[in-house]
Amino acid sequence: MLVFKFGGASVKDAAGVTNLANVVKQYTDQQLLIVISAMGKTTNALEKLTKAYMEQTDDMHGIFNEIKEYHYNILSGLFEPGHPVFDEVANTFVEIDWAIEDEPHDSYDFVYDQIVSIGELVSTRIVNAYLNQVGLKSKWLDVRGYVHTDNTYREGVVDWDKTKESINKDLPAMLEKGIVITQGFLGGTSENFTTTLGREGSDYTASIFAACLGAESVTAWKDVPGILNADPRFFADTVKFDELSYTEAIEMTYYGASVIHPKTIKPLQNARIPLLVRPFTDPSAPGTVIKEDGHNQFTKPVIILKQNQVLLSVSSKDYSFITEDHLSDVFRLFAQNNVKVNVMQTSALSFSVCFDLNEERFEKLLNGLKQDFKVKYNDGLTLITVRHDGANTIKELTKGKTILLEQISRNTIQIVVKQTV
Repeated sequence: MLVFKFGGASVKDAAGVTNLANVVKQYTDQQLLIVISAMGKTTNALEKLTKAYMEQTDDMHGIFNEIKEYHYNILSGLFEPGHPVFDEVANTFVEIDWAIEDEPHDSYDFVYDQIVSIGELVSTRIVNAYLNQVGLKSKWLDVRGYVHTDNTYREGVVDWDKTKESINKDLPAMLEKGIVITQGFLGGTSENFTTTLGREGSDYTASIFAACLGAESVTAWKDVPGILNADPRFFADTVKFDELSYTEAIEMTYYGASVIHPKTIKPLQNARIPLLVRPFTDPSAPGTVIKEDGHNQFTKPVIILKQNQVLLSVSSKDYSFITEDHLSDVFRLFAQNNVKVNVMQTSALSFSVCFDLNEERFEKLLNGLKQDFKVKYNDGLTLITVRHDGANTIKELTKGKTILLEQISRNTIQIVVKQTV
């Protein structure tokens, strides 16, 4: 039994959906569960819609109409008018109509999950209908009834016991009858509200199903040839890894390598299930295999860039040393506001942390910290992480930039920089 995951780039248009079907046709002799993300940049568009709704801006309905038009154009390229999938998609979009009908009363994170989740629900409806149209028998599955989470919206924490029980109760029999199509990124609470698992969380969904079902492997079909030592959008001379160990993959995702969601690896490592990262544009290419005994070979250093960073420093108001009590208070506020630290550094009188900017969460964090500490910060920064022989590389990467924080360990150098004006 295999688990496939297709990201938004692989289903961004009608040609992408057709290509997905052609890939799947090569595995008709296997039991197959397919996890699918929202199409193209739909998640970004739905985030924009959520923000417009919460702020009640005039462009809210225009944004929503563009999202619908984008999907109906894809439908028109795949199906004849009158196909039942048109009504299925329209009925799914009605959930957003209901959500934005009244002025907002719930928290931003709750509303975010109810609106943004529609992207995956629509994309899987379309792909499922197309696979059946071309003779690949498949069944649509609502993941919210199988991946059970708590009520931490936008960062749902999986209830593994309940999730495994639900998946093993229904999925084996369903997979014997044909392909199963389901949504990545989403979960459901005990009150039947939708949660999301964090941006790019579809990889994590695939690993959840694989671990619960004891799959032979997970394949993440990407728009890159495999896992590279650096992001090809920023570096022209990248190299592909043929193999990686679970440990190295976890390190890379922890530091921000975006090709895999950070939570993806651990469930697979626990179940000893390999993860394959392969290009959907060349399905015969081997890609990268991540496994327990994967051979790590570094001909070039690993370079990871995280942009839109904040570097925040706190110090006590009476100029006393930063103690464990102070750090306990600081970390409590970070946890309460769901802000994850990328780098931290302590000196005698201050504690500095670097993290991704989320404006709403940052504002709440800042207000909380200012009650007991002096606070200063810089935003619009970049966090550069270099692993495995990075001293010379750092010199090149920091040219023309001001270094605000530097941290060096055995295998890793991390530097927070701002562009010099």
